[in-house]
Amino acid sequence: MTAPGDTENVPSRRLYVVGGAFVFVVLLAAVILADVLGTVFFTITVAYLLSPVRRRLVDRGLSEWWASAVATIGAFLGTVLVTAPLVVVLLIRLEALLGLLGGLPRTITVELLGVPYTLTFEQGLDFIQGLATSLARAAATAIPVLLIKATLFALLLFSLLFNEERLRLATIAIVPRRYRDVVHRLNTRTRETLFAIYVLQAATALGTFLIALPTFYLLGYDAPFALATVSAVLQFIPIVGPSLVIASLAAYHVVLQQLGRAVAVFVVGGILIAWLPDVLVRPRLASETAHLPGGLYFVGFVGGLLTIGPVGVIAGPLVVALVVELSSILSSELNDIPVEED
Repeated sequence: MTAPGDTENVPSRRLYVVGGAFVFVVLLAAVILADVLGTVFFTITVAYLLSPVRRRLVDRGLSEWWASAVATIGAFLGTVLVTAPLVVVLLIRLEALLGLLGGLPRTITVELLGVPYTLTFEQGLDFIQGLATSLARAAATAIPVLLIKATLFALLLFSLLFNEERLRLATIAIVPRRYRDVVHRLNTRTRETLFAIYVLQAATALGTFLIALPTFYLLGYDAPFALATVSAVLQFIPIVGPSLVIASLAAYHVVLQQLGRAVAVFVVGGILIAWLPDVLVRPRLASETAHLPGGLYFVGFVGGLLTIGPVGVIAGPLVVALVVELSSILSSELNDIPVEED
């Protein structure tokens, strides 16, 4: 039997026990599902952005199931459209690319510490073939995993959108009523920040294209539009980015012993195409779209990228934005507390 004095504590004790069990299971799931946490996090951010779209579709007469399905299909098609220009450009310019490879010299002689070394075209071709074979094997191994993660993304996104209201109520239910205004503010801040992050990513890609097009033209390349398109699409791939295009062009000129052009494309292209859009576009738009100082956004972007990899491009600025929002809430709370005079 429960003592009379302990009756009021039973609900709170039960709540603590259930809450503790919930936290333990969540941490256990995070350890077991570590390989897909990035995919899950990315899916949740996309669901955050698509939830207003789903609600608008429902308001226009679609059922919740169909509204969730349409939003999910739209997200999938949007992801495909991001990579489509890269594939199209490579297919269109494949013949020109093969022609560039065919124009490489048959022998290349370099001098290292006074000792000349000669590399033949056949040796270089064997190296490229070996590298291509290794990449093909790695891609073949990764394709099943990518397909599984793509399937997980689609199914989880649909589930989050379809069960949005139930998930929202379940999340709010565990928060005491007097703190729910804080949750609503953080929820609004999260949605605005995520929208801004994706807008910034697209704006940076567009800025890269607009800067790269005249830059490649002035550097004397025959296909500036194709090179600018590839550079813009690669902006969506963290770490690599348009630097891959710049490094490949510089290496090509080095092989042709065109050291002047190699230095020009490496320095000018590296600064204007690989570096400038991230520094120029992201911080400026961050203050307008995410309501976040450019310096803080850049800290979150770089810190998240270097700490947890590609998903950090989203997670880093989001965490910084939530820290800023919580500091604002805390400041408001402290300013509302009257100061006691001695």
